[in-house]
Amino acid sequence: MPLRKHRCRFKSYERCFTAAEAVDWLHELLRRSQNFGPEVTRKQTVQLLKKFLKNHVIEDIKGKWGQEDFEDNRHLYRFPPSSPLRPYPKRPPYQKDVIKFPEWDDPLPGTSQENIPVRPVVMNSEMWYKRHSIAIGEVPACRLVHRRQLTEANVEELWKTMTLSYLQKILGLDSLEEVLNVNLVNSKFIIHNVYSVSNQGVVILDDKSKELPHWVLSAMKCLANWPNCSDLKQPMYLGFEKDVFKTIADYYGHLKEPLLTFHLFDAFVSVLGLLQKEKMAIEAFQVCCLLLPPENRRKLQLLMRMMARICLNKEMPPLCDGFGTRTLMVQTFSHCILCSKDEVDLDDLLAARLVTFLMDNYQEILKVPLALQTSIEERVAHLRRVQFQKSYPEVYQERFPTPESEALLFPEKPKAKPQLLMWALKNPFQPFQRTRSFRM
Repeated sequence: MPLRKHRCRFKSYERCFTAAEAVDWLHELLRRSQNFGPEVTRKQTVQLLKKFLKNHVIEDIKGKWGQEDFEDNRHLYRFPPSSPLRPYPKRPPYQKDVIKFPEWDDPLPGTSQENIPVRPVVMNSEMWYKRHSIAIGEVPACRLVHRRQLTEANVEELWKTMTLSYLQKILGLDSLEEVLNVNLVNSKFIIHNVYSVSNQGVVILDDKSKELPHWVLSAMKCLANWPNCSDLKQPMYLGFEKDVFKTIADYYGHLKEPLLTFHLFDAFVSVLGLLQKEKMAIEAFQVCCLLLPPENRRKLQLLMRMMARICLNKEMPPLCDGFGTRTLMVQTFSHCILCSKDEVDLDDLLAARLVTFLMDNYQEILKVPLALQTSIEERVAHLRRVQFQKSYPEVYQERFPTPESEALLFPEKPKAKPQLLMWALKNPFQPFQRTRSFRM
């Protein structure tokens, strides 16, 4: 923001700006931004500056802030001496493991070497000698080792930590704390979204009470398969499809929380900065969608499939006068898919941009990222093999032989010499000799 000297009531103020100048500059910046675009209005820019004033990003020339009384006028404002915002997370110079994975040989909580119950012994010459030998290093001291089984809780924690680490790597952040509260991430949701799916990849819910109401699901199938509505029993009338669409829009519009949830809002918005790198953005959205509650992921999957089919259906009559089908889909459902808890006008622009990208790539985005799933499954299998090897070393050696043991059991056979062909016995470089038959 350009800063310069201004005069107000016969007094000069250095390094400040007027409200109108701030609106002009920020409005032009937002219009050129890839995350917003030319649709941003001047009114929306004023709304954003009101939030800046309330949260002390800017203050008036007398140092007042905290209220949303910013207006598009000649009132003077300035930046505070120090920014109240946390620094934006930067890409690390090198990859490092930020999230600590569980160690299976750690002692259980509440146990330590100091608290091991021991039976008092009578000190005699033999015991004294043993202790003295241990002290000088002649006899190795014994240590109690706690063998831990790979429990279901360990597997769930592994899914959570590796999924978050994968997301952090894609976003290129030092920490996910800026965009996500990791304590609210439920590992059971991730595992359910990966394995409890139908042949079409749609999540299957265990709790049927969280399913879409039958009448909503029937209405969505009707529009998705228009005009072949197999579930439709009542006769259709002129404008029937508009009423069906309004029924679906009313249901999703009255949800208590957006499908992408409030606590994942910053995570999804941070992915919008990757839209120029389409492949990376799709992968980031895949991981973020795994963090959703299963009922939210299922509703999102069914909604996106319906929206995409309606937009591609050339036989679908116009559902709203004055709007194209694609524009209508985005404007109707963007708010119920993504919005923040403290609603700002610019949320609608962010949501519209995200929903547009979802519609274009929903089949890929709502798939399970195969690379992540494979890496976690291999990690779990490795830990189980290690645990099995510690518990049953003899059986493990029989089932999983090492290269050395295989060499003892199956000695290498001598290689057979290749057979010589008959023509190889002749010297191919023998010079040609003229015989009597060639003489005249």
